[in-house]
Amino acid sequence: MHDDRRITEVRLARFVRERIAPAVYSRTVPLTLSSWEVPGEPVPALEAMRQDFQPQEHGASWGRPWGTTWLRLQGEVPESWGGSPDTAVEVVVDLGFTTEAPGFQCEGIAWRSDGSIIKAISPRNQYIPLKLLGSGMAVDFYVEAAANPDMAQGWTFAATPLGDKATAGDAPQYRLGTIAIAELNQTVWELQQDVWTLAGLMEQLPLELPRRHEILRALEHMMDVMDPEDVAGTAAAGRRALADVLTRPAYASAHQLVATGHAHIDSAWLWPVRETIRKCARTFSNVVALMDEDPNFVFSCSSAQQLAWIKELYPDLFSRIREKVRAGQFVPVGGMWVESDTNMPGGEAMARQFVEGKGFFLAEFGIECREAWLPDSFGYSAALPQIVKSAGSRWFLTQKISWNQTNRMPHHTFNWEGIDGTRLFTHFPPVDTYNSDLSARDLAHAERNYRDHGRGTVSLVPFGYGDGGGGPTREMLAAAARTADLEGSPKVRVGSAESFFQQAEEDYSALPVWVGEMYLELHRGTYTSQAQTKKGNRRSEHLLREAELWCATAAVRGGGAYDYPGAELQRLWQLVLLQQFHDILPGSSIAWVHQDAERNYQAVESALEALISRAAAAMLGTGSRQLVLNAAPHPRDGVPALGAAEPALSPEPVRATPHDGGYVLDNGVIRAVVDADGLLSSLRDHASGREAIAPGQRGNLLELHRDTPNEWDAWDIDEFYRRNVTPLVHAESVRLDGGGGSAVVVVERLAGTSPLTQRITLAPGSASLEITTSVDWQEREKLLKLGFALDVRADRSAAETQFGHVFRPTHTNTSWEAAKFEICAHRWIHVGEPGYGVAVSNSSTYGHDVGRSIRESDGGTTTTVRLSLLRAPKFPDPDADRGRHELTVAIRPGAGIADAVQEGYRTNLAPRLVTGAHGVEPLFSVSNPALVIEAVKLAQDGSGDVVVRLYESLGQRSAGNITANFPVREVVPTDLLERPAEAPGVEPCDNRAVLQLRPFQLVTLRFARK
Repeated sequence: MHDDRRITEVRLARFVRERIAPAVYSRTVPLTLSSWEVPGEPVPALEAMRQDFQPQEHGASWGRPWGTTWLRLQGEVPESWGGSPDTAVEVVVDLGFTTEAPGFQCEGIAWRSDGSIIKAISPRNQYIPLKLLGSGMAVDFYVEAAANPDMAQGWTFAATPLGDKATAGDAPQYRLGTIAIAELNQTVWELQQDVWTLAGLMEQLPLELPRRHEILRALEHMMDVMDPEDVAGTAAAGRRALADVLTRPAYASAHQLVATGHAHIDSAWLWPVRETIRKCARTFSNVVALMDEDPNFVFSCSSAQQLAWIKELYPDLFSRIREKVRAGQFVPVGGMWVESDTNMPGGEAMARQFVEGKGFFLAEFGIECREAWLPDSFGYSAALPQIVKSAGSRWFLTQKISWNQTNRMPHHTFNWEGIDGTRLFTHFPPVDTYNSDLSARDLAHAERNYRDHGRGTVSLVPFGYGDGGGGPTREMLAAAARTADLEGSPKVRVGSAESFFQQAEEDYSALPVWVGEMYLELHRGTYTSQAQTKKGNRRSEHLLREAELWCATAAVRGGGAYDYPGAELQRLWQLVLLQQFHDILPGSSIAWVHQDAERNYQAVESALEALISRAAAAMLGTGSRQLVLNAAPHPRDGVPALGAAEPALSPEPVRATPHDGGYVLDNGVIRAVVDADGLLSSLRDHASGREAIAPGQRGNLLELHRDTPNEWDAWDIDEFYRRNVTPLVHAESVRLDGGGGSAVVVVERLAGTSPLTQRITLAPGSASLEITTSVDWQEREKLLKLGFALDVRADRSAAETQFGHVFRPTHTNTSWEAAKFEICAHRWIHVGEPGYGVAVSNSSTYGHDVGRSIRESDGGTTTTVRLSLLRAPKFPDPDADRGRHELTVAIRPGAGIADAVQEGYRTNLAPRLVTGAHGVEPLFSVSNPALVIEAVKLAQDGSGDVVVRLYESLGQRSAGNITANFPVREVVPTDLLERPAEAPGVEPCDNRAVLQLRPFQLVTLRFARK
């Protein structure tokens, strides 16, 4: 029986390959070609069509890397074609697709001569129906062909110069394939889909099941009744031979799958943003064309930014999308500006992803997205449930955790509990892909893999080719139709994500709970790669905070003389949010992408500095008094939080004393000893008198590791990096510098071949020691760590995340803990034991590791905190991180969590020294420093009301008042989109709100001005 089965399977594969597939298009006529190569960046369609097109040979090579070639296709359909109801005329266009992988090679889009889009051309979607070209039998249209190089290179992760236009060269990348008018035989095509579905199902069924053998015999019978010399004439007989096995209904207990069309398009990755825009146009044009053919087809589109591009640059296509949204076929999902990273964006930035994304969908389509949709981001912050719920959404979808290297998530449908206790209904599709083709393999995997059988009965399958691959295809819809109710297969229903979540909620009520972050046990290097991009993000987030605060203050204090620049601030926010896409901020894109990002950050900084200057002038008036603008949420040096005042008198200068080739620095608050190697051998705070540095060990220790991950270079740090380390102990020089009352020790050393300078600074009155590392980084495949060995027995570390912090064990009792050998922190990380702790803050670093060991000398515990400063991966950008960097770290001994929160702001949000006529009272004051104001702005609706967002920062119940220092008509709790919402623990009262907040509770308040 086994040999018989194998013989039939081999026979079937050849019959499909050599008989059925060629008969789908039985007749073809080549088209006449002409072309024009765009000399630079892409141009609009009508401009391209006005150019001088030259004759183009079939089969010719074309396309320098990242270039665009316009083809004109002309010809006549033979009179005898298309007359039968069983046939249709199409144009097939093969641009020279080099592999079957859609989205990672050349792509095209077809245009009519009036400048309207027809549809896209991709490896698995090469056809254009004649009816889309207009009336008559004449063919005359254009194809905009993009010669995007194959950056994936079979996922070999080899270094390539193709990711930078400056190094990509001019060699043609592709050779034209078949470009012709073709006659499609509908019956043969339908037979092809029947066979594909049944053969795939047969392969997934156990050998002993009768159903498998029934399908096998039916396929044998199909081949027997057909004439291999006349496939078109006998295809109907072949279909009849399969009809019985294809119409048998599924078992009542079959798993249910809601299939929603999708095309995951990375907003930048192995191509630049400008190419993403064209990828979106190609895919969305395919989608709406498919909707015209199948009114039951539903497509989920997740990124507001991508639709905003279409609205701006492809308005006719956007109008067609609007129509399909109204019809319920084109469904916005996710409600975010982009599918962002969730580990590194700050709290307000994460909130604004939803404010801008949901705001766009509401304004353009009247659609309220109720699900967060992040299938591909690299792990999920524990703060996300509260942010999603605060945006008015109720569900969450991801798939990426299936990539875990070590541990498997225990459920596919569950409640996810965040740091504040908020629970979010979450689904994790068991199909383990967001690019399904609805093959029998995918469907069977979804059913077998589902971990909640017996409790739930339904899961979601996103289907369609992403990244410019064209999205869903007619073949996928044919597969969905055939598996809607098919014995041996899960039941497939095409529908929206919302319809799935509604069904799943009804189906599975007693949900299990996952508490805390969903840490991806992979791609840990994304916390560190492309340090300049990360620095730009951090700087932009804090500049946006300052600009909104001071612009709002100027608008309120200016009595109508100052216009709040709401539109400009929104534009800049959207630009920063785009850079937080999950392959830009993580540093996992080609060089071109990161060059663009750094230019964007420079533009953002320039624009925001100008806004801040104008607001400061409006607030402070014209004068020569020295004033300090303190945008931090805590008072500083005599200046109130969120206000402007004259600086306090400086404390006494720091004492710096030579000591054993190094120096002792003391400002009366802390005392630091920098030894002859430029390392920190002692650090004490005078209040406790306790030594922070572990006995016999040192802080400020730079270590250089070999960094050669098994794959995914820019993405991954593999655990074995620890086994190859060079401590950078030797210093070229250690000398004393100074200025402004501070004491500065300057240390020069080499990191491999890269010259490195550290400035170790103790400022007057400061409770922390600041270390700024400047390096001309020229290493390759190396990881630079900065560590502090601390005399603290810490069972867990606390790391800042959005609107709070997350605790992680410092031990490795379980595989889950061991897998977290590299972790993400925002502005600070804290380790402590009862009564004592140490905070380490940073200016732009996200990657950290925390470990502990028992000392043989005294039996004490050393807890070591290390920051990952720089990497040097070779793929996809072979020159990643090479160049000059400046990174600042501060360490504060004797610190609690509240001190860590303040140090995070101090390290990232320096006071501004300005001149003016007078100080400015803050718009708001808070009675309890545990309640941290994260944002102050004017309302989105232009009413002039003031919106403030704050959170409980210590992870405990905290009470206090927030008071407006300006006339207020009413105080209204809102959601993130500034709509009235219930807020437990918030009681508005006159010009203030009385707060009784749970740990890490996030609150948004709208203060209506009189």
